[in-house]
Amino acid sequence: MLNRREFIEAALAVTVAANAPTATGCSSNKGTSKPAFGEVPRRALGRSGQSVSALGLGGWHIGIQDSEQESIRIIRAAIDGGITFLDNCWDYNAGQSEIRMGKALRDGYRERAFLMTKFDGRDAKTATEQLDESLRRLQTDHLDLLQLHEVIWEQDPQLMFDPGGPAEAMLAAQKAGKVRLLGFTGHKSPDIHLRMLEEAEAHGFRFDAVQMPLNLLDAHYDSFEKKVLPVLLRQEIGVLGMKPMGSGFFVWDDVAEPEECLRYALSLPTSVVITGCDSMPMLEQALEIGRRFEPMSEQEVDELLARTEQAARSGSNERYKTTHRFDGTYQNKSFLGPRAPDGAPAPG
Repeated sequence: MLNRREFIEAALAVTVAANAPTATGCSSNKGTSKPAFGEVPRRALGRSGQSVSALGLGGWHIGIQDSEQESIRIIRAAIDGGITFLDNCWDYNAGQSEIRMGKALRDGYRERAFLMTKFDGRDAKTATEQLDESLRRLQTDHLDLLQLHEVIWEQDPQLMFDPGGPAEAMLAAQKAGKVRLLGFTGHKSPDIHLRMLEEAEAHGFRFDAVQMPLNLLDAHYDSFEKKVLPVLLRQEIGVLGMKPMGSGFFVWDDVAEPEECLRYALSLPTSVVITGCDSMPMLEQALEIGRRFEPMSEQEVDELLARTEQAARSGSNERYKTTHRFDGTYQNKSFLGPRAPDGAPAPG
């Protein structure tokens, strides 16, 4: 496990200068330096040789606006503002998140973005069908990153690598040029993440990125930061942090201010911190915090963690870990296909 000083030094090491995007929407600069003043920093995406914006735009939140044009406006404003990393998923808002993002990426915006989406299928056939549908919705012939969504089930590490499992579909899609990089996501259990990484190593499969909650409460309770993050850093896998504000609950419950939440997450050695912005004011707030970001000092981190320890102790403020409210594949097991896991997600 890394200590606090090592974490802050590692965060500085992954920050790279903002560069003009390539045709695939990300730079291949592996060096480290401070971004120009007023720009969203870029960070290395693990060992991939690519860089992405330190802030990413969450996909679920850009499919809920009453007006499709407002969704498109938010996405394009994010890209114009310096965010290159776009998150999405096949099941977000019954496909509306991908459909609206696809429309937003017309007129040259696709070339400026690092585009990621996720699929739910636990068998190769379902995974491939969902991927192809996502490509049509997103109006693109390839993804920069494809991820297996909601690795929250105890059986997921086995199902991933079973014959006819998702790993086969992902590798086939990569070979066909439909996707460039591969990863997985989950919000429930760091132990399942670790088992996924162990199974990948046993099967000679290398993930390029892993997505998980990284925030100031996670540090106290069943922590992805403490259990999984050091492994990703050792293996040079891109670290995708999500839920920096606990899906908004940290702010609504007066646990911490938005800037504290984002600064803490950005101070960890992440490749990108994905944050949901369902309105222009929320996007502008995130961009402002990103542009003037300075890593927290050890003292700042220690004081913030001491202040939030009580709120984090039971996990009640991390509802995605301790309830099924955020388990989309639990509420819609058909998304998983014919090889859906038994029972309920753990620990729940």
